[in-house]
Formats: sequence, C-alpha cells, structure tokens
Amino acid sequence: MSERQSEFTPVGSKKEIEFLEGPRSRWREFVFVLDVFKEFVHGFRMLHFIGPCVTVFGSARFAEDHPYYKKTQELGAEVAKLGFTVLTGGGPGIMEAANRGAREVGGRSVGCNIVLPMEQKPNPYLDHWVNIKYFFVRKVLLTKYSYAFVVMPGGYGTLDEFFEAVTLMQTGKLSRFPVVLMGTEFHQGLMAHVHKMVAEKTIAPEDADLFLFTDSVEDAVRHINKYAIEGFGLKKRAHVKPWGLLGERGTGLRRLFASHHVR
Repeated sequence: MSERQSEFTPVGSKKEIEFLEGPRSRWREFVFVLDVFKEFVHGFRMLHFIGPCVTVFGSARFAEDHPYYKKTQELGAEVAKLGFTVLTGGGPGIMEAANRGAREVGGRSVGCNIVLPMEQKPNPYLDHWVNIKYFFVRKVLLTKYSYAFVVMPGGYGTLDEFFEAVTLMQTGKLSRFPVVLMGTEFHQGLMAHVHKMVAEKTIAPEDADLFLFTDSVEDAVRHINKYAIEGFGLKKRAHVKPWGLLGERGTGLRRLFASHHVR
C-alpha cells in the first residue's frame, strides 16, 4: 500500500486491502475473520427488526435539483405507501432521495452506511442506520432484508449491486425477487449489452426477464406489489394507535410483515 493510500484509507478499508493482497499468516487471517464475524453480527442485530424492505441503489453524486433525485424521491414515497421499509446505502444523492421520499410520507427509512475515505455520513432522512466497514458485508445486508430492488442511475458500485442481484437469482442463490432498472435513456447502452449477451448465448433469453426496465414509478410500484407483496404473501400489520404519553407518533401507514415471524 502506498503512503498516500495509507494516509486517506480508513482502518476497515486498510484491512480489506491487505486481506485481498494474498495469503498472510494463519493468525492474521483468523483475526480478520473474527473482525468480519463481529461486523456481520453488529449488522444483523441493528437491522433485525426493520421489516420487509425495498432496497434502492444509485449514485451518491446527484444533487436534490436533479431529475433523477426527484424521481427517486417520488419512488421512495410510493414504496413506503405500500408498507415497505425503504433501505439504501445511507449516503447522499439517490440514497438520500429514496430515504427522503419515505420519510416525507411517514414511512420507515433505513440506511446501511459504508465507512469511506471521504467520510460518507448518513443522510438526514434516516430513522435508523448502521455503519459498516467492509463493502462485502454491506452488500449482504442490503440484500438480506429486501423483497425488491430498485436500481437508479449510478456508477460502478450501482452496476455491481445490480448485476450481483440478478446473478444470484439466475444461479438460484436468491429467491426471484422483483428488480427494477430505472432510467431507459441512462441505461440504454447497458440494455443493448444485455441483448448482445442473449444473442451471443452467454446468458439465456429468460435471463433478460429477471428485471423490469422502465422510467415509470407507477410501473415500478405495480411490479413490486405483484411480485413481492402478492408473490411472497406479505401482509399488512393492523394499525396500532400511538401512545402520546410515551412520545410515540403514528405514521398513518400500515407496515408489511412476512409470513414467518421474527423474534
């Protein structure tokens, strides 16, 4: 690792870089595994009761006046109205927009924030969040609690998360949850490449149907409702009246719960 890398890289990232550089002593490998285990347990306990989620992926670089930000804000609100918790990477841009939309309609807004050299901080529209050091741990957490995934315009990280989700479904490692790829103009080159892979037979024709490609928030919400809520038999919780004496506030929304009970 260069001196400049060392100066600007958080401890968690340093450990990750060193781990991926190749074999080390058995003791150092064991200590790293323990640290990863601790990180997973921390994430599990912090996110255990957040409820069925829709995870929204997208760039951290869009400002609040950008059309993609505004569309994601609208999407976050509509997803929350369905009863889902809106889960994001917890940072700015598209992540903030989705969390903001959920918060504005009284929905639950949660973030799984990554610790980065630029000190990415949780956005101000989160009800609950967890800070994670390792990217691969964060990716598992963003997948584990979700019944649907929405992919907005973004960069390498967004495409990584999109292709990981569809690959896990393609290979039978993940249930067939609905995936929505939003932004037909932004992603037109990506879709052309997907069709190229079908033509070259590197993927099967049905693999191109693992996600919905659209610009419409209405179509996205309809798709999530059909294949997540109806497809997995999710039910709305009965509305519980808040106790003002305890400082509780009602959201006006009913949240979803899965058929299996979490304890």
